[in-house]
Amino acid sequence: MNHYSTLYKQELLENVIPFWMKHSKDEKHGGFFTCLDQFGNVFDTDKFIWLQGRETWMFSMLYDKVEQKQEWLDMAVHGADFLKKHGRDAQGNFYFSLTQSGQPLVQPYNIFSDCFAAMGFGALYKIKPEDEYADIARQTFQNILDRRENPKGKYSKAYPGTRNLRNFSLPMILSNLSLEMEHLLDKSQVDALMSEIIYEVMEVFYHPESGLILENVYQDGSFADCFEGRVINPGHIIEAMWFIMDLALRLGDQALVNRTVEIALHTLDYGWDKEFGGLFYFKDIKGYPVQQLEWDQKLWWPHVEALVCMAKAYAATGDERCQKWFDKLHEYTWANFRDEQYGEWFGYLNRRNEVLLPLKGGKWKGCFHIPRGLYQVYTTLENVKQAQPEITLHSR
Repeated sequence: MNHYSTLYKQELLENVIPFWMKHSKDEKHGGFFTCLDQFGNVFDTDKFIWLQGRETWMFSMLYDKVEQKQEWLDMAVHGADFLKKHGRDAQGNFYFSLTQSGQPLVQPYNIFSDCFAAMGFGALYKIKPEDEYADIARQTFQNILDRRENPKGKYSKAYPGTRNLRNFSLPMILSNLSLEMEHLLDKSQVDALMSEIIYEVMEVFYHPESGLILENVYQDGSFADCFEGRVINPGHIIEAMWFIMDLALRLGDQALVNRTVEIALHTLDYGWDKEFGGLFYFKDIKGYPVQQLEWDQKLWWPHVEALVCMAKAYAATGDERCQKWFDKLHEYTWANFRDEQYGEWFGYLNRRNEVLLPLKGGKWKGCFHIPRGLYQVYTTLENVKQAQPEITLHSR
């Protein structure tokens, strides 16, 4: 246990966070560069709002939970100032992307910009309690709730009324965001949201025949036999299971904890590439060809989230299956994604586990999944070590 918890903490604080501290801060225009090549050089200066919010949250969280380093507080404020100045349209919706200097590039079609902006401002308020940060976080969170039924609004490409689908991503995010925001919300609102989200994730999107969770269902929760309805994203399911597990532990609901663990274990077995190792990005629940051409790529975030899920599952249950999967995931992830020479981790591998894109950040990968995952794993395993010193996970 000491090996894993120490290893993950060192990786976070001595490798990954220093990489982003050194390379991502835009001193001239504010905010963060996220398009960084293998060496940390900026290869594109566009700024994606959800990654700006995520990095703001990350440095706020580190300052709050790990150590009150002034440089981390400065980074968080730096990100929030850019978002505050340039991030929103006149209605308070956060754009998807901006130029380097903050001019809007892509309209606010993606509600995840709002989700991670709210998360960032909410976390910053904890460590720098200025009313403006709290107001932006609350207003943005309310905007998210107001858009729940139609997240893309006027930017949706779907023809209304023909095939109205519900997407799993938003309730999945809200299961975590509701806890991140609870210090700014009424307890009754948080409790009601938790109940709604648990039901939606574990019942509406749950597919009893397969024991998996679907990405899209009809509005009434029924199965849609089409590309969108058949698609499975193993990483999303596993990440959602540790979100729901956190809610279940908070509620003292051991039966719900056990159910999340079983779904996560089943998903790992279902999504694992038996030939080359690693988790597939997408699969079709009926085994048909998928529409996503990247379906067989191995991406950084599903594997990091799976490590978090198995660490938490082991801590909550002591189940040896979780220990074995953690070992397996650790070996695969550290061997294939970590860049020993230039720091940080690669994000995209092909099916044979060769580096597909030698970048450390881009439009979708930023300072979030890897550092959050490293933090979650090391703190979870430290707690296990303290509570159950006789139980050991075998680091290899």
